[in-house]
Amino acid sequence: MKKPVQNPREAAEIVAIQALNFIAGEPQQLGLFLAETGIGPHNLRASAADPAFLSAVLDFVLREEATMMAFARACGLHPTHIAAASKVLGDRNWQRELP
Repeated sequence: MKKPVQNPREAAEIVAIQALNFIAGEPQQLGLFLAETGIGPHNLRASAADPAFLSAVLDFVLREEATMMAFARACGLHPTHIAAASKVLGDRNWQRELP
């Protein structure tokens, strides 16, 4: 059994990774996202470790209501959770804790 996520930053990163998976599953959205970010498909996995990139993923999903609602339905999330995750990841004062 998985341990519930307690850290808001970790929860926000999980939502962003889900959003990236959602975008990757939609060829038209993926094309738009790659064009806007300037990264190639081969860089997606490495970029996912960057909190600024994850924030950009959520910003992309939130920009259009139809995309946000489709993502929310696909992942069983309330749209406010997506917006909250974006806010957490957009906080530039946070620093990742290293083990």
